[in-house]
Amino acid sequence: MNIFCKFYSTFLGVGYWPIAPGTAASALTVLLYKYVLFRLEWPWYLLLLSVLFFGGVVCASHHAARTQTHDPRFIVIDEVVGQLLALFLLPPEWLPLMAGFLLFRFFDILKPLFIKKAEAFPSGWGIMLDDLLAGIYSGIIVTLIMLIMN
Repeated sequence: MNIFCKFYSTFLGVGYWPIAPGTAASALTVLLYKYVLFRLEWPWYLLLLSVLFFGGVVCASHHAARTQTHDPRFIVIDEVVGQLLALFLLPPEWLPLMAGFLLFRFFDILKPLFIKKAEAFPSGWGIMLDDLLAGIYSGIIVTLIMLIMN
């Protein structure tokens, strides 16, 4: 369980990237979405998000407790889930993907609009929920921008 949760919560080790591991995980997620995940039909995409989220709660809780840290930088599965939510149903074109990436990073780093309060949930729930909210806010804004521009 220790090794599995370490790799799961660090997104196969991306969390150990020396500079901005959360941003690295988000950028890799954008690339995965652009070239692979956008092809998933929405029910399968939401199932993937759910599995990643709840697995993230379990593994982030376990790995954070094992390393005796609270929301450590190397746990990046929360960024992966939040970024995937921000990209939900976006076309695989660079402009909307970059907007989704930048907005997600903005909300994840600054934590406005109740995002900071979500961190107060215990253990893996707090680790995952703040990024889930950042992804929701980002996705809504990108979708509204796209609707306005069309």
